[in-house]
Amino acid sequence: MLFNSSSKTVATLPPTPAAEPISAMPELKPTPGPPSEQFAQAKEMDRLRKEVVRQITGVMPTSAQEPNEADRPQIIQLVNKIIEEIAPSVDVQQREELFRNCLAEFFGFGPIQSFLDDPTVTEVMVNRADRIYVERHGKPLLTAVTFDDDEHVRKIIDRIILPLGRRLDTKTPLVDARLPDGSRVNATIPPCTIDGPTITIRKFGKKAMTVEDLIRFGAMTAPIADFFKACVRARLNIIVSGGTGSGKTTLLNVLSSFIPDDERIVTIEDAAELKLGQDHVIRMESRKPDLDGTGEVTIRELVRNSLRMRPERIVVGECRGGETLDMLQAMNTGHDGSLTTLHANTPRDAISRIETMSLMGGIDFPIRVIREQVASAVQLIIQQSRLRDGSRRITHITEIVGMEGEKLVQQDLFRYEDAIDANGKSCGTLRSTGQRPHCTPKLEAAGFKLPMDLFMNTGGPGRRL
Repeated sequence: MLFNSSSKTVATLPPTPAAEPISAMPELKPTPGPPSEQFAQAKEMDRLRKEVVRQITGVMPTSAQEPNEADRPQIIQLVNKIIEEIAPSVDVQQREELFRNCLAEFFGFGPIQSFLDDPTVTEVMVNRADRIYVERHGKPLLTAVTFDDDEHVRKIIDRIILPLGRRLDTKTPLVDARLPDGSRVNATIPPCTIDGPTITIRKFGKKAMTVEDLIRFGAMTAPIADFFKACVRARLNIIVSGGTGSGKTTLLNVLSSFIPDDERIVTIEDAAELKLGQDHVIRMESRKPDLDGTGEVTIRELVRNSLRMRPERIVVGECRGGETLDMLQAMNTGHDGSLTTLHANTPRDAISRIETMSLMGGIDFPIRVIREQVASAVQLIIQQSRLRDGSRRITHITEIVGMEGEKLVQQDLFRYEDAIDANGKSCGTLRSTGQRPHCTPKLEAAGFKLPMDLFMNTGGPGRRL
């Protein structure tokens, strides 16, 4: 038993399911300014949470600052008792929210747990202990919630990374990790971040997005989805490029869903995020070095090792360095149909980045040799972008068609033409450029005969899809 509490029995409040939106979430404000009444109320609720936690912590023995599941009944009883004493006038809805947030201090991820449970929040950003932002509908918003101090932030970081065997200290002040649901976590501490520890969480849904979801959200259309399915089934090598937060991993996950169930897939990531529905999948994850500097396993080593695992498809979460050269070699040596992502602002920039990262592999190839490797290995580049209103769209579908002298030749099959509606939202669409894909024979050999009017330019800026 952790500690003795009052014998008074208090009814427990059932926490709401995590998948449902929390109706009493703290009010958010996009810009600094005079606090609204709702924001002030949210600040008061945050103050009550801190007071409840302070009182419970005060009666806990110093040797048991991290209670376990066996202590949950006593913690629940104390939380209810203290809420009754210090906030008797709080209404039922706010009381339930306060109850959940207090429990999260002991059995969850503290002040940010409510945002992790909220499906409308796509990113949680702790800039410092008293500045927590979230992203909703593509826009960052300041919340009323705060941590107690820097040590409080460190405690939550440790709670995230310790189960994964990761560490964060002055020797290694940066760490990448993931939550149990696969959400991506990055944490930093001084001296790398001057104002204190930070946490950045890129949330992933409880359920992986499907192609139907992307069509419903307007990220792509049904004809484009059919084209992607044909390209994946026909074993074209595809690169998804885009900026940070543009939706590359989500699109990669959707493209991977088109891979037939009977093919052996090896996924390689820094932090496992892909959620493939197929059964014949091997998931591999890089490993950071131990304290003595040994034990590191890089993405490049995993790519090389995967070639000895009889993969029919290799899916690399992101190419960032020398592993790009190994990925090109794999694509050129029988592992066609492979998929990966990289950071780039345009398809042309993506080619330049591939060339640069290939040179990081430590082999001094002439640039022409690398371009020939790219021309032979990569068939399609899909550009994903985050638009001004925060929405994420496919802006280019570009085909690599070969070499002309020293230059790599590419052609846009589809381009996004942006438009803004009366509410300031992007309402543009992909339009065909009129170029017929050079990969058409390969698609037809795989049994996909797409309508040619899909690629026809019917006049003006192109056929609207």
